[in-house]
Amino acid sequence: MEVSALQNARYAYEPKLPGALARELEQIAPEYGDPTESIQDQEEIRRIFQYSYGKPLVTFTGGNNDKIRRKLTVAVILSGGQAPGGHNVIAGLFDGLKRGNGESKLYGFLGGPKGLLENKTLEIDARLIDQYRNTGGFDLIGSGRDKIETLDQCAAAMENAHALKLDAVVIIGGDDSNTNAALLAEYFLERGSPIQVISCPKTIDGDLKNEYIEVSFGFDTAVKLYSELIGNIERDANSAKKYWHFIKLMGRAASHIALECALQTQPNICLVSEEVEAKHQSLTEIVDQICASVVKRAENKEDFGVVLIPEGLVEFIPEMKKLIDELNDVMSLDAEHFGSLKGFDAQEQWLKGKLDPESWNLFRSLPADIAMQLLSDRDPHGNVQVSRIETEQLLMRMVKKRLGEMKKAGTYGGKFSSLGHFFGYEGRCAFPSNFDADYCYSLGVNAFALIASGLTGYLSSVRNLTAPADQWIAGGIPLTMMMNMEHRKGTRVPVIKKALVDLDGAPFKTFASLRDTWAVKTSFVYPGPIQYFGPPELCDRPTKTLLLEHPRKGGA
Repeated sequence: MEVSALQNARYAYEPKLPGALARELEQIAPEYGDPTESIQDQEEIRRIFQYSYGKPLVTFTGGNNDKIRRKLTVAVILSGGQAPGGHNVIAGLFDGLKRGNGESKLYGFLGGPKGLLENKTLEIDARLIDQYRNTGGFDLIGSGRDKIETLDQCAAAMENAHALKLDAVVIIGGDDSNTNAALLAEYFLERGSPIQVISCPKTIDGDLKNEYIEVSFGFDTAVKLYSELIGNIERDANSAKKYWHFIKLMGRAASHIALECALQTQPNICLVSEEVEAKHQSLTEIVDQICASVVKRAENKEDFGVVLIPEGLVEFIPEMKKLIDELNDVMSLDAEHFGSLKGFDAQEQWLKGKLDPESWNLFRSLPADIAMQLLSDRDPHGNVQVSRIETEQLLMRMVKKRLGEMKKAGTYGGKFSSLGHFFGYEGRCAFPSNFDADYCYSLGVNAFALIASGLTGYLSSVRNLTAPADQWIAGGIPLTMMMNMEHRKGTRVPVIKKALVDLDGAPFKTFASLRDTWAVKTSFVYPGPIQYFGPPELCDRPTKTLLLEHPRKGGA
């Protein structure tokens, strides 16, 4: 297979490890902390996870670990959307297993959780893993969005795991995947199965984090790649001086990506979904906010700018969320009849009288093609697929309409031309940054150490990430510790709680202190491409979000 010069160079990169994982193997020993509680709904979570609840925090320190040399057979699953660094988690796990015992084996379940349910595997050996070290993508074994949550699914998983004589399963995924890992660990324990379950925190959205998970892997690479593209567009805008660029960024449930990209590139406007919801901002207020920047910049003879928009914004605008909820309810009640209607006009006429008057007026005010997206793009459950709504087009058109009204009233004299972009898939499979390459490899080696120490129901945790890698702290946190109860599809179920942007946190406060200046004055920053070679302060630097949330002792 022909490879690029960069790919060859990345094969040779040797990821850095936390000091606790780089010591002599028998000295990688677990130190146990106090028993833990779930973040909320303790009694309900305890009843559901009777065998795995309350486990202690684990930190790897110096000591004596007489279990670590035993022969192990482990299988790994990539679950959910892609994120840069997944291959390095597998590489770290493989190297840890072979370092512990040369006869240990690693399998990959193909196509995500479905591979475990259907027993589709690939044995991973040194020749194979060496082709994927420090590279992007999940193409080594593939991924999928299937769940392992019902009793039948757990039973099938256990049967197939026993057939392979597995000692452990490692699940690499986001909040839902890690919730499934907790359910699977509990199922095995309840039935006396010795198979261990360990998971790793993955998602470019950055919404799987807490005190012990400072960042999910892939976030660092994705935001650096998006920031490069945004910086390029800012440079173009400042050169042509005639376009307003509306850029939608991945992040349906949380705005971490948009916020980090704003801190890196300093656009004129960055919308933060969590703030929109907290302030109960209407669509009109958001449009007016953007228009205010356009008008002020036009007064300075700068008819150009950049607006960043989180993918999930529309669900955080209270009136839009209400409209979407009503559409989901109304259309699900008579889905067959609605599906038989031909054309948007017939669908719109059918809806009349079925929506609340405020929702109906909002629906009618939307550009026709956006309104059509609300009606036509449905998921298998009949719900609006919010990620497919072209929010950037919605805002561009509404801003243009509002500016036209202002021009007629004599309150705006500039020129407004706009272009829309969506940056999403571009960032999910990039070559991982040095930070993600190191972090992911450490998570994989750490997962091996958790398995070799006989632990189950734990998530691989590597923290103190703003320090040099040899000072990172390796260990594990019980999956039940991150859980709360939520309503999903009409049922109250345990789930790992998503971490949204903290409006009282340092990253948002830093952004909020600067955005009024950015809105008027051209303050663009051009980060350039991800750097893989050079001094550590250039190549190994973590995100601004991480540095603001966890300042380096003695300064960033």
